[in-house]
Amino acid sequence: MEAKQATLADRTLIQLQHAIIGGELEPGSKINEQAIAARFGISRGPLREALQRLEQRKLVERIPHVGARVVSLTEAKLADLYQVRAELEAMACRLAAVQIKPDQLDALHQLLDRQQAVFSQQPITEFQGDIDFHFGIIQASNNQTLIATLTGDLYHQLQMYRYQCSSGRRPLEALAQHRQILAAIQNGDGELAALLMRRHIEAGARHTQRVLRQKMEEYSG
Repeated sequence: MEAKQATLADRTLIQLQHAIIGGELEPGSKINEQAIAARFGISRGPLREALQRLEQRKLVERIPHVGARVVSLTEAKLADLYQVRAELEAMACRLAAVQIKPDQLDALHQLLDRQQAVFSQQPITEFQGDIDFHFGIIQASNNQTLIATLTGDLYHQLQMYRYQCSSGRRPLEALAQHRQILAAIQNGDGELAALLMRRHIEAGARHTQRVLRQKMEEYSG
């Protein structure tokens, strides 16, 4: 019975996480446990376990005398997240310049080539290459603490902003930046790779912040 409940809680966690990150459960909205339990056909036990884990991932917050809510998107939170991400991924670049293995380097070059092919199409189709590229650099750092930090709770919060505040940046521009970062890593120039990655992420933060501000103005209007 406990194993079955754990499986239900895991499945519910994934479903709710996707709904929150994708905006199906709107930022700031109250979590109606009864409605969600009925929707997924589960009891309150596994649902509450899933909500506790989402709270740990900073996707759900509990407010005294109010209950659980989906976290709100704010410019302050976005700035905080991207500042941390920029510094940690810059560190990943410095480490990757020393630690990256030939097969990891080849895989990243192949990924960028696939990006080029996809982004050259009209209209441009959706492609997760940006996320995969960053993941590849992070993994190549070979620092398990850094990997766990960037691919754990921080990643889920960032995804919420990325999905709901799509920056509209030109894909080919981002691809060119990826190629420059990878070239610096391949040349063993960790400081240049770190600088380029920091600039790349800061540019993404500015675009995302602009979209978030527009959305907030639309809500208030």
